[in-house]
Amino acid sequence: MTDHARILVIDDDASVRKVITMALEDEGYSVDTAENGSEAIQKCNANFYNVALIDIRLPDMEGTKLLREMKDTTPKMIKIIVTGYPGLQNAVEAINRGADGYIVKPFKMDDLLKTVKEHLKKQEEAKKDGEEKVREFIETRAKELERKK
Repeated sequence: MTDHARILVIDDDASVRKVITMALEDEGYSVDTAENGSEAIQKCNANFYNVALIDIRLPDMEGTKLLREMKDTTPKMIKIIVTGYPGLQNAVEAINRGADGYIVKPFKMDDLLKTVKEHLKKQEEAKKDGEEKVREFIETRAKELERKK
């Protein structure tokens, strides 16, 4: 699943979007981009993404506000803030608003790819755990209903 994961890169800098997109596509991911928060929300309403890489400063809204907006579109999507403005306050606000990760620019592409892979692995494990819980619930409920007959 992780090789075919869909990733949305949200950054107002076209060169940053291009470099990240190329690196992710080289790893086998399907990548889409948005240059602002409004475009990202529209794309999230129309498509499914496993991961969003979100610049903290966008032309139309702060990345931390976008985190909240995106939670409404796909609650389990992994949201990673990518920022050139590191600081404790930014990091705390990002985490409090639902960020799953925080990467500081300039970053090493290997570090970004490693972070994405780790989060996708956790997402896949959570999905399997959820499916197992649903299966167990259905089996238990079926047995309850059988006994009532």
